Amino acid sequence: MQGLIIKSTGSWYRVLAEDGQEIDSRIKGKFRTKGITTTNPLAVGDMVDYEFEPDQDTAVITKLHERKNYIIRKSINLSKQGQIIAANLDQAFLIVTLASPRTSLGFIDRFLVTAEAYHIPAKLIFNKLDLFSEEGLEILAEYRAIYESIGYPCYTTSALQKTHLDEINELLKNNVTLVTGHSGVGKSTLINALLPGSELKTGEISDWSDKGKHTTTFAEMFTLPMGGYLIDTPGIRELGIIDIEKAELGPLFPEFRELMGQCKFHNCRHINEPGCAVLDALGDEEITPSRYNSYLSIYNGNETRS
Repeated sequence: MQGLIIKSTGSWYRVLAEDGQEIDSRIKGKFRTKGITTTNPLAVGDMVDYEFEPDQDTAVITKLHERKNYIIRKSINLSKQGQIIAANLDQAFLIVTLASPRTSLGFIDRFLVTAEAYHIPAKLIFNKLDLFSEEGLEILAEYRAIYESIGYPCYTTSALQKTHLDEINELLKNNVTLVTGHSGVGKSTLINALLPGSELKTGEISDWSDKGKHTTTFAEMFTLPMGGYLIDTPGIRELGIIDIEKAELGPLFPEFRELMGQCKFHNCRHINEPGCAVLDALGDEEITPSRYNSYLSIYNGNETRS
């Protein structure tokens, strides 16, 4: 039997069956010995095969279907391993706030690089529009100019006042969408506004999954009334980059990618090489300094919590 993983706590999974039934399931032992280097061998959004356990309402997951994509970050506790946030996505939304809390340009760039690496279209949703002063609106315009100029769609909303929700609903329609961001950016408030009755409570663990020590947080998937699925993730404090080689990094910046064929050296690092088209564009203010600084930070393996 085949189903879709819609919730996880690491040791137990909730599987949505083809008939709409939700089944609490666990992993078959051999899943853990197949060379999987992530802390979670399965993730929300995965398609799996399962079989019911004898005389029980629970099931055992027996097979993971091939993923079309996934989004991953460096595990906080095990720095050499990754944590798959979600799989089989059509798009990913990063909820951004300019204050209370502030989402840094560096964090935005790390998210976008990760989405680029796994071929997931990304969009930025600027929340808490109701709190913006005149100065805040000017900063918002600067942020939007940076990202819209390199091809990333940007949207604004106030989850609290439910402004521009129709536009966001249209984006969600018939898509599998990951929604993520720092804790406190209003992600749960936004999802509750988009899905009346969902009543999300950040960090709450339901009884069905309380089967052991809950040490890691995972995503949860919700069916959308307009078609498609929304995947909610717990707030991300930091976004460590993993499984991206230094030579692969440049093409993950769209504005770099357009220029790389013009560099003098085919293996240009875009750091101090002569004849580098990226550095020339930076000097001509055609590349935003904050984006270039993010490139250097990721290239040099610097971590960020902001």
